[in-house]
Amino acid sequence: MRGALQWSAAAAAVAALLSSCASTGGTRVKIEPEAFGSTTTHSRNFATAPAFTCEAARRALLSQGFVITTADAEHVKGRKNFQPQPETHVEIEFSATCAPDGRGGKKSIAFVNALQDRYALKKSSNSASVGVGPIGSLSLPFSSSDDAMVKVASETITSAPFYDRFFVLLQRYLAADSAWVDPDPVIVPIEGPKKAAPAAAEPASAAASASSH
Repeated sequence: MRGALQWSAAAAAVAALLSSCASTGGTRVKIEPEAFGSTTTHSRNFATAPAFTCEAARRALLSQGFVITTADAEHVKGRKNFQPQPETHVEIEFSATCAPDGRGGKKSIAFVNALQDRYALKKSSNSASVGVGPIGSLSLPFSSSDDAMVKVASETITSAPFYDRFFVLLQRYLAADSAWVDPDPVIVPIEGPKKAAPAAAEPASAAASASSH
């Protein structure tokens, strides 16, 4: 009787485990809901027009080894590859969108986002069937293999210090050119040399007196 009860409890535990795995696809994943709270991680305000801000973002990405794939007055996108381990490959795709801030269009908001994809080397050996006469066919493995990089993870980078370093570098490129800091400088016209004033005409009475003498 005791053995039957233990077997029943073990079967119930196995059934519960299988049910849990089936409901989550075999892997328990904890997904944190979006808080939609702080707006300082992925965006920053700048006192320059969108075109100047995106140009500074392009230069900032280029200075860090990113390959620019898209660049215009309002969008910049770059890609960079990493090889942290011999069988692991990481790729970061960085995107920046420069939107006007205010009706005047002289200020902008830069929205940035970085997506990190991780790849791992997957090895698969090949096998072939060899005929052996009346016995039939025999599958024999060979040493050759097809190796491929397979994506194993993809996530958005949410590290605030990561984006802070980018914004600091972007601001540095903005400040490098004074014309970007003040897109509408006051132009003072340069005046030419002043002409000498014409000599005043002599009074008529003085001219008549001189002719009489």
